[in-house]
Amino acid sequence: MTINDVINAFESEVPISYAEDFDNVGLLVGDKSNEVSRILITHDCLENVINEAISLKCNLIFSFHPIVFKGLKKITGKNYVERAIIKAIQHNIAIYCMHTALDNHWQGINDMMCEQLGLENRKILIPKKETICKLNTYIPNNHLETVRNALFAVGAGALGNYENCSFVTKGVGSFQGNKHSSPTLGQKEVFHQEAETQLQLTFASHLKSKVIASLLASHPYEEVDYEITTLENSNQKIGLGMVGELPKALSETEALQLAQKTFHSKGIRHSAFTGKKVKKIAVLGGSGAFAIEAAKAAGADLFLTGDIKYHEFYQAENKLVIADIGHYESECYTKQLIHSILIKKIPKFAPAFNLGNILISSIDTNPIKYF
Repeated sequence: MTINDVINAFESEVPISYAEDFDNVGLLVGDKSNEVSRILITHDCLENVINEAISLKCNLIFSFHPIVFKGLKKITGKNYVERAIIKAIQHNIAIYCMHTALDNHWQGINDMMCEQLGLENRKILIPKKETICKLNTYIPNNHLETVRNALFAVGAGALGNYENCSFVTKGVGSFQGNKHSSPTLGQKEVFHQEAETQLQLTFASHLKSKVIASLLASHPYEEVDYEITTLENSNQKIGLGMVGELPKALSETEALQLAQKTFHSKGIRHSAFTGKKVKKIAVLGGSGAFAIEAAKAAGADLFLTGDIKYHEFYQAENKLVIADIGHYESECYTKQLIHSILIKKIPKFAPAFNLGNILISSIDTNPIKYF
C-alpha cells in the first residue's frame, strides 16, 4: 500500500477540499508513491513525534495540525518547525495533515465533542457555503434512467437527508454533426431533432470530477452538453462548529463540571453566569471566538471552545455563557477519531494491509501547562 492509497482512503471519507482557505492541508512532506510500513497518528507533528515514529518504524505520520502553516523561505533547523521537517526528510517519513477539513466534516471534531457530551438533535453551527453544485444536462428519453442511475451511483442527487433527488423536463433537442462527427442518433451533416429530457440534480462539490466522469461514460452522445453551477445554498452537513441539546437541562455549574470532566480541562475560563438552565450547547474545537455570534443566534445557553481573548468574553452579553476549555482540550479526542476513520476506510483500498500497523502517538503535544 502506498502513501497515496492511504490518502485516497482517508479523503474518500474526509474530502480535503472542504478545508478552510487559510489552512495548509494534505501531504506536506514525503513522496506519495512510497510504500507504507506503519502509520502514526498525532495531534501535532513535533520533533519528539518524529523520534517516536522512527522508534516505531512508522514512515507515515497523520497529524491533525499542520507542522508547516506559514511559508518557509529557509529550512536550517533554527526552530521547532524546521527541525521536525529536517528529521522527517532524513528518515524518509511522510507527513499528512487534514486540520480544518476534519473540522468541517459532519462526523468530525465537533460531532465528536457533541458525542462525548451526549448532545442530541445536532446541527452544524456555521454551515459552509459554495459546497453544493448543480448539474444540468440533456439526455435522449430512452437513456434517461441509465444516465441518472449512473450519476446517483457516484453520489449525485444527494441533498441533506435525502438521496436520488432529481428534476426532469421533457423537450426537443436539435443538432447537426459535421463530416467528422459520429452521431449516435441521426446522420452526419443532416439536421436532426430528438425527444430529450433535461436532467438537473445537485451534488457535493468534492464529487465534481466523479460526476463529470460518470456523465460522460454513461451518456450516449458523442458530444455531451452539460453545465455545472455552484449554488448559494449553505450545506447543512458541512461546516464549522455544532450545536445540540442535553437530554436533561443542567445548572450552569453542572454544565461546566460536565465539560471539565469530558475534556479533561485543568481550568475553564468563562463569562459571567446568566442564571439560566443549560439545555442547548454550542461547540467548536480549537479557536472558536469567531463563532460567538453564531452560538448566540442558535440560541445556545453555553458555548464551549478555546482561545478566547479578554474582550471577547464581553460578547456573551448575558445571553449565554462563553467557556474557554482550552484549545488542545477541545480537540482531545482527535487522534482516536482519525484512527477510527483509517481503520474503516483503508480495507476498501488495501485489504491486505495490517490494521495493527496504524498506531496512535503516546505523546501529549499540548504546549500549555498549568501551575
